[in-house]
Amino acid sequence: MTDDAPPPSFEPGTGRPIQRRPAAPPSAPPANAPAPGSPQRRPIPRTTATPPGRAASPGRSAPPRPGSRPPAPRTAAAPPAAAPSSAAPRAIPVRESSRTSGEVGATRAMPLSAAPGALGPGRNAAPQRGASGPQGPRGPQTPSGPASLPPGGPRRPSRSTFRRRRLLLIASVLVLLLVWPIGLVVWADGRVQHTDALSEAPNTPGTTYLLAGSDSRADGTLVGDPTQGARTDTIMLLTAPGDGTSSLVSLPRDTLVEIPGYGQNKLNAAYSFGGAPLLVQTVEGLTGVTVDHYVEIGMGGVASIVDAVGGVNLCWDSDVDDPESGMVWAAGCHDTDGAGALAFARMRKSDPTGDIGRGLRQQQVIQGVTTQLRGPQLLLPWEQVPLITAGTDALVTDPGTGVVPLGRMALAFRGATGPDGFRGTPPIADPDYRPGNLGSTVLLDEAAGALFWQQVLDGTLATQAEQDAAAGGAEG
Repeated sequence: MTDDAPPPSFEPGTGRPIQRRPAAPPSAPPANAPAPGSPQRRPIPRTTATPPGRAASPGRSAPPRPGSRPPAPRTAAAPPAAAPSSAAPRAIPVRESSRTSGEVGATRAMPLSAAPGALGPGRNAAPQRGASGPQGPRGPQTPSGPASLPPGGPRRPSRSTFRRRRLLLIASVLVLLLVWPIGLVVWADGRVQHTDALSEAPNTPGTTYLLAGSDSRADGTLVGDPTQGARTDTIMLLTAPGDGTSSLVSLPRDTLVEIPGYGQNKLNAAYSFGGAPLLVQTVEGLTGVTVDHYVEIGMGGVASIVDAVGGVNLCWDSDVDDPESGMVWAAGCHDTDGAGALAFARMRKSDPTGDIGRGLRQQQVIQGVTTQLRGPQLLLPWEQVPLITAGTDALVTDPGTGVVPLGRMALAFRGATGPDGFRGTPPIADPDYRPGNLGSTVLLDEAAGALFWQQVLDGTLATQAEQDAAAGGAEG
């Protein structure tokens, strides 16, 4: 078949070509034939349309599309016309367009994002997931910007996001737990007042703190006392040996001692003559124990410390009404605030044992404070700050004693005032010794004292539990 020949015709429903009849001899043109010289119409073969991607099966025609006219019955092709004359224009054959050609009417591949209707009536491209517009997954939608929420509401954070947030929270807590104590120590250390007090005596075993209670009459809490200035009404040696029993030993303020440069006098006179340095030298000469840390506490500050820990429980076995100290007491144990604890620690003249009994009551106040310091409130910042404020306002130490040594001192206090520690006084030979012009003094037992102070350094003193057991056995 040449390009000039018309395309073959097929029988409807069979796919067999129609056999053409032999050309008839030229005859007169039909009545409806076009006039000579007019343009002729070319015959267009009619084929059955097949949807894209679906081949027509033999013997089966494609169903008509909705809205189209049914195809006319196919008839045999008319016999070819006579050869055109030189005056008639030559008919141009038309070939069927290919599916991939660029000719008009050819079928082309369309992207999924093509406009609706590009794939034909009723065959639009599938809407993309999350796309907006009239064909979106949820019907007509308005265009959304970058900040619009995804379909179905806000997304929950992923597991990795939760893990990162949890790690960030843990890291923040750890940093706070590290930064807060360090900052608290630095802040408290800057509040402590210092004074030169230590001597150059050779070191002795363990760690020893000299605690001096400076009782100023200027605070007005001692009524009717004509003494001017400050006195050391409380003098204690706290010793933490390397191994063994921690001890808290009260030295009566009226103890007869040899004061360097001043001769014999009462112990508290050393503070009046030369302040903290002279008091340290006098105590070291009396005991043979070298002082490693000096801590002076204003007795007026005891009330603030007791109030800061929430009060203490104190016990005394007799009724007291002492106008000078302000102590009013009914025999037994009572919860006491700061003012009551200060009067309890100061009272002396209404006690038949004088300074001996006062020293025991002062130790009891210290024990009550250290007991309260064991509570969980120490972990709370709003409890720590008032306690440190009250303590640092009342303390004066040597330059080498800061907050960390004071913390170790608190632990030593706890050990000494517990059942495994020792609380008491050194051996006394005469509680009312009168040497002459000094009035009543306390004379220590020199022979028994040498062994006692060596046991302090060695940590071999009898503990409170052992003393109680021995006292119970003696009574039985």
